[in-house]
Amino acid sequence: EIASKDVKEIILTGVNIGDYGKGEFGNKRHEITFLELIKELDLTKNINRFRISSIEPNLLNNEIIEFVSQSQKIMPHFHIPLQSGSDKILKLMKRRYLSELYLDRVNKIKELMPDCCIGADVIVGFPGENDIDFKRTYDFISSLEISYLHVFSYSERENTESVYFAEKNSKKIKSERSSTLRELSDIKRESFYKKNINSERKILFESENKNGFIHGYTDNYIRVKTIWSSKLVDSIVKRKLSVLSNDNLVVV
Repeated sequence: EIASKDVKEIILTGVNIGDYGKGEFGNKRHEITFLELIKELDLTKNINRFRISSIEPNLLNNEIIEFVSQSQKIMPHFHIPLQSGSDKILKLMKRRYLSELYLDRVNKIKELMPDCCIGADVIVGFPGENDIDFKRTYDFISSLEISYLHVFSYSERENTESVYFAEKNSKKIKSERSSTLRELSDIKRESFYKKNINSERKILFESENKNGFIHGYTDNYIRVKTIWSSKLVDSIVKRKLSVLSNDNLVVV
């Protein structure tokens, strides 16, 4: 049905999509795994692109990474929640992975897809996160070949254990740490964009005329722009990435 509507790209999203097939509450045996799902989607006709929105590192196995690296339809773009680069904080958060596994996932992706875009979620100011923990997070992210961050400040939620943790961080500290990581994200994104300059990528253009330009995204999630042309609307075109402009978009 979606394919009949000339949709060019579908984003796969949900809570713990890597656990796809386990049922609403994860209480069933896999009827179909996430890997099997994307293999089926890869065979779909008339839909050109599928993008994985977010997948936990402990659910992103080698088989998924290897399949994406060979697929023409699953885009070379992963968004992998990190939350913290401190194993102490990851344990307090009760995440199902530690920093070593995260590093392994990133390295595996870059080994098979050097131009792949990798994004990460990070939470700052979690109760118990001190200056040493934050520095570990900053240094860990700095060392990773990732492309951008989504940074969030910790906020309390009812009926969670962290509400009762004693070592709380002030709004000021959370704001400062958030700003620091957002600056790092800007550096990472600019570096990733510049590495792709002079390469040719397939771009899906959007439909809006923005001050004489049309915008779009490459297969590996680089935001681009070019002179407006109605012929480009909703089209997928291969173009050379020329230069990074002052508005942090790549001109094609």
